[in-house]
Amino acid sequence: MIDTRRLRTLRAVADHGTVTAAAAALHLTPSAVSQQLAALEHEVGHRLLTRDGRGVHLTAVGKIMLGHANEVLAQLERAEAEVAAYTSGEAGEVTVACFATAISAVLSPAIAALRETSPGVRVRVQDAEGDHSLAMLLDGQADLAITVEYRGAPDAADPRLSRRPLYAEPFDLVLPRDHPLAGSATLTSLASLASETWIGPYPGNPVHDVITFACQQAGFTPGLVHCSDDFRAVVALVGAGAGVALVPRLALRDMALPGVAVRQTPGPERRVFAAVRRGSDAHPLLRPLLAALREVAGSLGTG
Repeated sequence: MIDTRRLRTLRAVADHGTVTAAAAALHLTPSAVSQQLAALEHEVGHRLLTRDGRGVHLTAVGKIMLGHANEVLAQLERAEAEVAAYTSGEAGEVTVACFATAISAVLSPAIAALRETSPGVRVRVQDAEGDHSLAMLLDGQADLAITVEYRGAPDAADPRLSRRPLYAEPFDLVLPRDHPLAGSATLTSLASLASETWIGPYPGNPVHDVITFACQQAGFTPGLVHCSDDFRAVVALVGAGAGVALVPRLALRDMALPGVAVRQTPGPERRVFAAVRRGSDAHPLLRPLLAALREVAGSLGTG
């Protein structure tokens, strides 16, 4: 009989690439993870991992087992959801990993709505960028992640996740007020900004990928000189004349904008979605939260 705890360990190692990182995610010691993997290999009767420098890779049999692990763990999530539904499950805590703009735009209003419709559902919020929130979800540190499409993100067919699209948010160009293009209502191409100094998030932030890709589509790589993951800081630097920036539209909502001009620009947008572990969609604590998030997102008017 294969121990499902060992299947979780195998998936964590596949997700994180090293025993040490998987151990940290599972709150175990590296020795305990190695013992779990050795026991699983004994149960299966085949090697599941090979070492490559400091990392590990799945063998052919390991990849087969990972596919079954995803199915088994999703079925366990469904079982937990059904049991919770049977026993009412109307009260409890849900942990949500979410980036700051979406906390303000959709998560906070959804929490307020739940206080009326599902008062037994308590939401615990963890501020996390999109690339971190999915890892938290898969590692069991969160029950739901609100994140964005980015290069390297798991796609819609990923067997570990169920995704629900929320909204697509355009980016606006933020210029110093005395910039020659500040008087244009809409910028038809980013190409005219190829020689500008750029301000934006650090590499690794999903927004950095969106901005870089949009500029590359226009024929140039942006000269990112100033970096901050805080959009208020980005806008303040633009207002000081330090450069130009592309900022998600909702991040600009209700923000003081001294010394800058905001202009619409073609192309770039970030697609925001909610994700849960596959099989947990029907959990009675997650179902009303997902419904509230979709309702709030539908009323955003981001276009």
